[in-house]
Amino acid sequence: MSKPTKASLAVVPEFSTEAQERAYWESHNSTEHLDWTQAEKVNLPKLKPTTKTISLRLPQHLLDSIKVAANSRDVPYQSLIKVWLQEKIRSH
Repeated sequence: MSKPTKASLAVVPEFSTEAQERAYWESHNSTEHLDWTQAEKVNLPKLKPTTKTISLRLPQHLLDSIKVAANSRDVPYQSLIKVWLQEKIRSH
């Protein structure tokens, strides 16, 4: 694939809503707009994922089973729950 020149790069349109921008990027490739060969790696050491505290009611026996599973894997049970939820979301 040939390297895009600055003149051949498409201009990103202005969007009035986030939904319009999302729809645009779902149907367009960023290589039409950026020369990724000029990209540089950056390190963002203070960047942390945002988390939201929720209250989740579980039957005691289910929580106990999760804690046993987490203990056998030597991970905190809340971390194991997050991993399981993420795996389930990815499988759908």
